[in-house]
Amino acid sequence: MISKNEKITLVRDTINFDDVQKLIGWLQTNPKLTKGDLTIELEKLWSDWLGVKYSVYVNSGSSANLAAIYALLLSGKLRNNKIIVPAVSWVTTISPAIQLGMEPILCDCNKDNLGLDLDNLKRIIKEEKPSSLILVHVLGFSNDMDEIVSLCKEHDIKIIEDTCESIGSMYDNKKLGSIGDLGTFSFYFGHHVSTIEGGMITTNDEDLYHLLLSLRSHGWDRDLPETKKRELRDQHKVSDFRALYTFYYPGFNLRSTDLQAFIGKLQMDKIDDIVSIREKNYQLYHNLIDNKEWKINPSDKMYVSNFAYPIITSKINELVEALNENFIECRPLICGSINKQPFWYERYTDYKTPNADWLHINGLYLPNNHEMTEEEVIFVSEIVNNVLNK
Repeated sequence: MISKNEKITLVRDTINFDDVQKLIGWLQTNPKLTKGDLTIELEKLWSDWLGVKYSVYVNSGSSANLAAIYALLLSGKLRNNKIIVPAVSWVTTISPAIQLGMEPILCDCNKDNLGLDLDNLKRIIKEEKPSSLILVHVLGFSNDMDEIVSLCKEHDIKIIEDTCESIGSMYDNKKLGSIGDLGTFSFYFGHHVSTIEGGMITTNDEDLYHLLLSLRSHGWDRDLPETKKRELRDQHKVSDFRALYTFYYPGFNLRSTDLQAFIGKLQMDKIDDIVSIREKNYQLYHNLIDNKEWKINPSDKMYVSNFAYPIITSKINELVEALNENFIECRPLICGSINKQPFWYERYTDYKTPNADWLHINGLYLPNNHEMTEEEVIFVSEIVNNVLNK
């Protein structure tokens, strides 16, 4: 029985009491708290779970996007500074391109999976000839990766997959974030798994991996393999003593800590269960929700580790009111259309994104988390259907 006064929230205890007790026990051993061996262990666990060669743990998903874009920019792998960015995304998917002096080109979403619209993408590639692309797998729903990867290979375009909302989702039995040249993930407390704050960058490209390790920590060589350290020191005639404070790239400090890596390792013990429950909840929502205006339509190649269930309806105001009255938390469908955000439209005015703009006005998402019960999903669906089918 659902209590009328107990809120159905977007997020529940990703880091639970048992995790906190284990953390306290570890802290009582007076361990090293800054980035160290536990960070390396977490990176290895993540690489093995995702199916990639390399992972770099950073202090947020936003920092993961920043470092991924910057690494491509410094790598010499780009023909120009033009980068395609998704109209349905998050501010820190887009802002690094602006901050780093690149030329972002906004691509509309499609109405099936809210990923990049292929017709718009093809036109942009033909007219602008960009050298990189960052996409977002929205709320656990994969982009049309076969077509996107094929287009990008044909036109020599590097792909970053922002997978912050889609941990565990798959396309054609490959985990999202392992398909492009780089993948980024968020471990913010509201996401699938959490290290309080934190993020991960993944790649199979050794050169990008080494660059990311350096960029994460000021641009020095301390985290690099010995052979790579020696290569840089010999190239620049740097002694081992001077190498302590020698910087090969204009880097950042994006490091996380071993304290958070300790939590992350605990999360890896339950990540498959979390992913499975979110997928089960998604399937139940999808079977129950009766929205005649629009419904998400992922392809059969997608396994959906759903972050939250999307609704797009002209009755959004009535729906938000009904959800609030029944203590059901909801949010705008991420930040709607980037085209409608001040940070974007004050700089760029000539992009047409009708699908994203429609979503911006009419979109919201419903709770899904690994502690939601079947009864709660049914209750939320009933409230939604009562409004949509009045």
